[in-house]
Amino acid sequence: MENDNFSNQEFGLKEPIKNSTTVLVLGILSILGCFCYGFVGLILGIIAVVMASSGLKAYNENPERFNPAGLANLKAGRVCAIIGIALSVIYVISAIIVIILFGFEAILNPNPEMFDHNF
Repeated sequence: MENDNFSNQEFGLKEPIKNSTTVLVLGILSILGCFCYGFVGLILGIIAVVMASSGLKAYNENPERFNPAGLANLKAGRVCAIIGIALSVIYVISAIIVIILFGFEAILNPNPEMFDHNF
């Protein structure tokens, strides 16, 4: 091992896009987190979209430097994050509508007789 100062470019290896795997994980978690009253999914989705935009910007500046598999992870994570944000917004809006129509008391202490129908 005469010289350990070789770069990945000398061997034809391309570096991964920064945070591409993190964006994918956050995007998937944002879809799952939309069922936690919508707020967890919304926060994780927004973080993933912001991280994805910075990764896409770095890739667009110098595409030959990065591994294309990282771009696929980045785009998939961004799509998952957008879906997670949309589902979270729908969940939050529906929770607000339920609160407006029935109030907090109906949510916290549901009356089982209200749903008891004898047909």
